Amino acid sequence: MALTFDDGPHPQATPELLRLLDSTGTRATFFLLGEMAEQHPSITRAIAAAGHEIAVHGYEHRLLLTRRPTETHVDLARATAVISELTGMTPRWWRPPYGIASTAAVRAARHLGLTPVLWSCWGRDWTRRATPDSVFRTVRRGLTGGATVLLHDSDHCAAPRSWEATVGALPAILTSCRARGLDVGPLGEHRIVHRSLQVAPS
Repeated sequence: MALTFDDGPHPQATPELLRLLDSTGTRATFFLLGEMAEQHPSITRAIAAAGHEIAVHGYEHRLLLTRRPTETHVDLARATAVISELTGMTPRWWRPPYGIASTAAVRAARHLGLTPVLWSCWGRDWTRRATPDSVFRTVRRGLTGGATVLLHDSDHCAAPRSWEATVGALPAILTSCRARGLDVGPLGEHRIVHRSLQVAPS
């Protein structure tokens, strides 16, 4: 099962999640926003230093359907450059904000060497009503071998402090995976099963 986090890094949420992952020897994939990486460079470097996989979520968290092709390419190129410079790693994966991409965005990503990837289950952890138990139960329903789980290590584009539900749910999610005999790790080490990428004409 691939464990992924979007929208970070965040000055409170990301260190908490890194601590939990380190305590269980678990590695994950972090889809970083370029603007957040620039605001929190030490946390960005800490993610990479801890052995986690680094991926791109864009520079800004904006619906790509509202952007022109050139703006989309600039956004992805800027994010990739910032993240690569801060971490010393070349990102392999790209996840579009809201899971929706234009044809131009997919072309831009591939031009930059990024493979589009979405998810097969999520925790709905960005909502105001999210609790550790609701996040855990929502994820648990979709846990299968090869699954890609989407969680968030930030409230940058979510309800304030919604990340606390994610932090609270993670130990139970990892325990449930172990009970089912599922290995948890980054995307690069797993057979990927995820919902189809929604591509709208540019």
